[in-house]
Amino acid sequence: MQLRLFKLRFRRRLRSSQRQVEDLGEQAEANLERHFFKRLAKLGEVWRFLTAWVALLLLLIGCLVAQIEALSSHFQTLRPVAGGTYTEGVLGTFTNANPLYATSEVDTTVSHLVFSGLLKYNDQNQLVGDLASNWEVDDTGTTYTVHLRPNLTWQDGKALTADDVVFTYQAIQNPDAQSPLQSSWQGISVAKKNAYTVTFTLPNPLSSFPYTLTNGIVPVHLLGSLPASSLRSADFNTVQPVGSGPFQWDVLNVSGTTPGNAQVLIALKPFAHYYAGQTKLHSFVVHTFTQQDQLLKAFRNQSVTAIAGLKSLPSDLAQSNSVQQYSLLLSAETMVFFNTSTGILADAQVRHALIDATSVPTILQQLGYATKAVNEPILKGQLAYDPAYAQGGFNIAAGKATLNADGWVIGKDDIRYKGTQPLALTLYATDDSEYSAVAHKLQSEWRNLGVDLQLRLQGNQEFQASLASRSYDAVLYGISIGVDPDVFVYWDSSQLDPRSARLNFSMYKSTTADASLEAGRTRLDASLRVVKYKPFLQSWQQDAPALGLYQPRFLYITHEKVYGLSNHTINIDTDRFDNVGNWMIRTAKVTNPQ
Repeated sequence: MQLRLFKLRFRRRLRSSQRQVEDLGEQAEANLERHFFKRLAKLGEVWRFLTAWVALLLLLIGCLVAQIEALSSHFQTLRPVAGGTYTEGVLGTFTNANPLYATSEVDTTVSHLVFSGLLKYNDQNQLVGDLASNWEVDDTGTTYTVHLRPNLTWQDGKALTADDVVFTYQAIQNPDAQSPLQSSWQGISVAKKNAYTVTFTLPNPLSSFPYTLTNGIVPVHLLGSLPASSLRSADFNTVQPVGSGPFQWDVLNVSGTTPGNAQVLIALKPFAHYYAGQTKLHSFVVHTFTQQDQLLKAFRNQSVTAIAGLKSLPSDLAQSNSVQQYSLLLSAETMVFFNTSTGILADAQVRHALIDATSVPTILQQLGYATKAVNEPILKGQLAYDPAYAQGGFNIAAGKATLNADGWVIGKDDIRYKGTQPLALTLYATDDSEYSAVAHKLQSEWRNLGVDLQLRLQGNQEFQASLASRSYDAVLYGISIGVDPDVFVYWDSSQLDPRSARLNFSMYKSTTADASLEAGRTRLDASLRVVKYKPFLQSWQQDAPALGLYQPRFLYITHEKVYGLSNHTINIDTDRFDNVGNWMIRTAKVTNPQ
């Protein structure tokens, strides 16, 4: 009975639950019909309403962004800022950072960044103080006094004083040290006056002397205990050089398995206590390459910021808008030096004829960069330059007449002969794009004169051997003049002596020129120097020991602009670094000062 009642009660509850579920379903359907399906017709109106509000919101956001951009251009501008790693690719190998020995492109690059000299050049190519605050010369013109800046320090924290300066120049003078600078410092006494003052006493007045004080100074506390004969091979030179320049040594990394593919990376970091303030660049890396194609590959894939050591730029890079070319004109002269001591060119009439047959403006046009013509042993614009003593201009008819009068007659092969001797000459030059083009142009122009000119285009090492042997008829070469017009080492007959620097490449001898050169360099008064140099210029014009061509340039190539670097005249390649502390390669929007 109870079981039957339970079943009946369960059935009633089940039916009640079913009815409740049916009622809920009906209510849901009714609500869905009333609140959704019946309102679908109004969805278009709602969508248009929402779209209008969203569009208005986007318009407001766009106006706000445009206003911010407009205001930022007023209050902010894109400016160079500090930071970044600058990597310079250089052709050559690293051997010695010590400024007493650095001579190659790579070595002088590293040395110039790590070491400071007493004096340097500014961006106007004017001589200014570096480690020195100022200097003066006495009334005799033989004693120069140099005053150091106060509180100078080496990169290891030690104080830099007059002791370091005296040690540096006495080491250069010591023949056991074997410094290539020694010949310029013979007979000069260097003495410490006090901790910050050094005196240089010369045997004779020398107006150009201050220009020799730009070499780097080295620390006595690290090198003074070494024998002079050990200075050239000291670990200081390659493992941990310590200078006082804008950058200090950080890391050296060598890669490559053979001399042909060897590469060296020398990482430098800013010297925090550099007297002129810390550099804007956060690091400077010198990356060496032995092959030019490796250097160009690294530049194309932007693993280096800049490259140095090229004469010209490949066409693909020259056409790139992102590549910057800095054409830094050198205070130097590219000339053809005639061997005046022997052979056909010992005849001054032949030398004059060759000058007459050379169109210097045409050669300048084919160089591919703007430069200045050279027509005297002193540069245009320098003290003592006088256009009255310039070499002759292009005049092929005059050249032919000179040779005719000198007995050189045109033969059947269009080459001139004097008796049975042909007018045949050999011109030596380095085998690069610029010198090769100039040499071939000379060959063509002199052929019109009846000269059989043979070219010897050589690699740098072979060419230097030819230059040293003086076995050439003529040589196409560049010489550094500098700011001061003292060209004694290139034209005085004393520079033929093996004990001298032997830079008299024309083997030129003239007692008049010798006396004039000596008188001009030993006078401090500028107007008097001009007078004293005139006999030399006159003799040079009459004797024609060389053919002046043009001022060469140093080509420096970078990715994008380097702020702080501009085209200007420099004296040597590494003078490009004289304001490296201000170089910047990054840009950012900076708020304008109010």
